[in-house]
Amino acid sequence: MPRQTAEEREDDVRLAIRARDREQLQWFRESEALELVRRAPATAVGTLDRIVDVLNAVEAGAHSYTDITRATGLSRPTAHRLIRALELHGFLLQAGGAGYALGPRLLSLAPSAMRDLPLRDLAHPALERLATMTGESAQLYVRDGDVRVCVDAVESESELRTIVAVGATLPLTKGSAGKVFIAWAGDGDRRRLLAPLTPEGSVRLARMVATTARRGWADSIGEREAGVASVSAPVFDGVGTLIAAVSVSGPANRIGALRGRRYAPAVVAAAREIETALGVARS
Repeated sequence: MPRQTAEEREDDVRLAIRARDREQLQWFRESEALELVRRAPATAVGTLDRIVDVLNAVEAGAHSYTDITRATGLSRPTAHRLIRALELHGFLLQAGGAGYALGPRLLSLAPSAMRDLPLRDLAHPALERLATMTGESAQLYVRDGDVRVCVDAVESESELRTIVAVGATLPLTKGSAGKVFIAWAGDGDRRRLLAPLTPEGSVRLARMVATTARRGWADSIGEREAGVASVSAPVFDGVGTLIAAVSVSGPANRIGALRGRRYAPAVVAAAREIETALGVARS
């Protein structure tokens, strides 16, 4: 056989094992083949399997380079190469003396994943009950960068109602659902989102966001669209990360400040119902 790198040689052995190609395997030492059988990847895409192994190892608590190589069974050169690539793409980061941690790129993928059917299917019954209970339209939003996206909606049966189309993108700095996303953003992210506003607008929104975080729900009247009011509450995953916001919206003459406060318990209850449907256990 022509000279190969260690990585190429390992891949050839794996492929030969899967194909049960005895003639090909004769080129390799028996001990090498047996070791690779022991830790053969689950699919034919060996590099992807190794990448997933590294991410799974870090998620499970392997934070040092040595811990990762031990947990994955990868050679030190291969582990180093994959860890470096994952760092460059933002899937891993070095957390000072704490070693490696899962990176921010994984967080940026979460909203797109949450737009898929499982979240919508599981949340839809809660939206229907919320719309029936309040008589107003109900929506479910996820964050996508600096906007929020409506991933599901149930319209009010009232002739005069608000309509938010599924797939609509709305700002984070206007409306009650936007306040929810800003309230549970990181400090640096929150400052960045408020920075483009006027000084007065930034101070005003910062106060409303602080109120949202304190009481666990947000309201708005005429912020995004004149004559429209809404009430929103956060939906968290099992580790307390914000994954969505649930809202009711309608004409401002029906959802004023007083009515908004009356709707808040129902909106918060819908958010908790969605969390339960997602398997989130609350103490």
